[in-house]
Amino acid sequence: MTSPTSPTVHHFPAPTLVAVNGVELEVFEAGRHHAGRPIVLCHGWPEHASSWRHQVPALVAAGYHVIVPNQRGYGRSSRPTEVTDYDIEHLTGDLVALLDHYGYDDATFVGHDWGAMVVWGLAVLHPHRVNRVVNLSLPYQERGEVPWIELMEAVLGDDFYFVHFNRQPGVADAVLDENASRFLRNLYRKDEPPAEPAPGMVMIDLARAGTPRGEPVMSDDELAVVVSAFESSGFTGSINWYRNLDRNWHLLADVDPVVHQPTLMIYGARDTVARSQNLAAFVPDVEEVTLDCGHWIQQEKPEETNQAILEWLRRRDG
Repeated sequence: MTSPTSPTVHHFPAPTLVAVNGVELEVFEAGRHHAGRPIVLCHGWPEHASSWRHQVPALVAAGYHVIVPNQRGYGRSSRPTEVTDYDIEHLTGDLVALLDHYGYDDATFVGHDWGAMVVWGLAVLHPHRVNRVVNLSLPYQERGEVPWIELMEAVLGDDFYFVHFNRQPGVADAVLDENASRFLRNLYRKDEPPAEPAPGMVMIDLARAGTPRGEPVMSDDELAVVVSAFESSGFTGSINWYRNLDRNWHLLADVDPVVHQPTLMIYGARDTVARSQNLAAFVPDVEEVTLDCGHWIQQEKPEETNQAILEWLRRRDG
């Protein structure tokens, strides 16, 4: 349970450790009295289950059993040492095992950022365990002719952070570990003034920047929860998700790439993540919504996010 020294987010459920798939996940759940209507919320990088703090009460009020894991590499969840333990088979396997733990055949899965990447993977690797998909920020990534990191390296260069994480293992990890509080404070911003793209590795630069830009996404207390978690865990486990992108590309080679489940895709109008130009080609039963915000959609626009999700779920239930 929560130790007296851990910062907490007001009204966020207390965690339990759940053994799944050869690891332990720190899981926050609410609304168990709504058993039979599970919804699983999957955070991104470098995030924490508490990124869904505004969605949990609204979903419980709407009659859902809400399950929010810190995924492997995060918080007090296990941090295996092998890089390959963070590939898409392991990450989706954790979510399948979480459903098994609660006795559910399937659930609605909601993902943001990297969490969306895992939910897309889950929908194609374990289609019978996913009844509906809601993803934020990151649209479905088409598996092209060239592995993803190879492609990014060719198009975006060595300093693009996805490439840097892969080609210079340990370098960024050390800088982020050393500057966890500053990095996270500088990263979690909204309404940032426009700036010319700078040379260098953006995440390392953020970790070293003296002054944050724009406005904070979180209160000091909310940010303290995330900072405390990463000061304890370090960043390597979470960055290892990036170090499996090309491995994931190979693992998905023979999988039906079409997401057949009903899907809601929520974009931020000012998000730096590119929108999909052909989402319906791979996600035929999709509705797309755009909110006036940046990347941290459910934290920047909590009410609008909740309204979009709940309205869509109601129509799908109806």
